[in-house]
Amino acid sequence: MSTRTNIPVSILDLSPIVAGSNPAKALANTLDLAQHADRWGYHRYWLAEHHGMRGIASAATSVVIGHVAGGTQRIRVGSGGIMLPNHSPLVIAEQFGTLESLYPGRIDLGLGRAPGTDQATMRALRRDSGADGDQFPQMLDELRAYFRPDLHGGGNGIHAVPGEGLDVPIWLLGSSGFSAQLAGYLGLPFAFAGQFAPRNMKAAFDLYRHTFRPSRVLEQPYAMAGINVIAADTDERAAFLATSAQRRFLGMIRGNPGPLEEPVSNIDDYWQPHERATVMAQLGASIVGSPVTVKAKLNEFIEEYGVNEVMANAAVFDHAERLRSYELLSEVCELPRG
Repeated sequence: MSTRTNIPVSILDLSPIVAGSNPAKALANTLDLAQHADRWGYHRYWLAEHHGMRGIASAATSVVIGHVAGGTQRIRVGSGGIMLPNHSPLVIAEQFGTLESLYPGRIDLGLGRAPGTDQATMRALRRDSGADGDQFPQMLDELRAYFRPDLHGGGNGIHAVPGEGLDVPIWLLGSSGFSAQLAGYLGLPFAFAGQFAPRNMKAAFDLYRHTFRPSRVLEQPYAMAGINVIAADTDERAAFLATSAQRRFLGMIRGNPGPLEEPVSNIDDYWQPHERATVMAQLGASIVGSPVTVKAKLNEFIEEYGVNEVMANAAVFDHAERLRSYELLSEVCELPRG
């Protein structure tokens, strides 16, 4: 059976802080994985903005993107995503204009409208209490105008330097129909967060394609799915490794998110039946198994959702086994080695 992944395959990295470790080690592991991914043929390497999370080291997302881009050669590096309402659009234009100036042709700007944190931390981030997800379309317009004022009524007289005149690809990210519809209306590429909201994925992609209007950016819709993929030499080993991700989501639904914990032999010892149902619903699109299993499930996934690109996230406790998971995935997908 051939794999239909002649489409690009990319990596979403949350820079996981594992139990007993620290952010410095998590960020070192991020760069190490990115360097391997560069050689293994992955297309993009995206970092995600989360705040106040004891298990995630990528809060200063633009800084980490620069660190990764500076340590790699070919792979595109970007945000999956920057939570725009947390920031001034001008600051994001300057940050990503700087990144694009340093690493031309390799930077992506993925944008989301959620806070990426709890309500108290969100208030600490957003000194302007009026900035929230409802203003996302207006903030997006402002941001795009800083890059291309000639296409947005000449801009507002404020100049993003670096940034103005640079072609930094902008993606809209989401886990519902809001960003899907907005991306379609604006003719922008759209990425869905299937790694934690799979139930809404098909409807969101259908809405995106239905509302898509050609633009100077895209003539046709371009849809990318974020999904959890954990590969190991056997199905049993992969299922064992995947219990770390299950424990992470269990902590979240209990209101106690923490570092990524070690995998366990029997995850049922750790949750109640209703908790299991909630966690498994959030992880419903996950692909876990041996190379043969991953190939079959990935083929089915791409066929069902018709995506143009897949972005894989692997929350694996041991860094060596995380590297092995991504190496196996690259082999399954026959990615072009660098």
